[in-house]
Amino acid sequence: MPRYACFIVALLFLMLAGCAHRRAPVSEPRSLDSAELSRAKQAFLHSCNRCHPGGEGGSGADLIDKPLPGFLIKAQVRVGGGAMPAFTTEHLPGSQLDQIVAYIEHLSKK
Repeated sequence: MPRYACFIVALLFLMLAGCAHRRAPVSEPRSLDSAELSRAKQAFLHSCNRCHPGGEGGSGADLIDKPLPGFLIKAQVRVGGGAMPAFTTEHLPGSQLDQIVAYIEHLSKK
């Protein structure tokens, strides 16, 4: 699928999610042990915290107020949009992106 088509699909999902009231995540977030949580937090701090401090809104959107399913978070990260840059697999490997999504889910259930 061309990059712009992915962006349009991700944007539509994000707009629909933004119109809804706060709701429970689509699936139960997986539990992280302390070592996994530490690695996930470090990945988040390295790649996301500058714009989404603590998962909240800063220069980027609030990530924990309106939790999105993991696949939408991943799509937004890969495609970018608005002020958010796209993070390629060279900049953010898939394993780190998985850790970041798990960390956001962890923050959302607090």
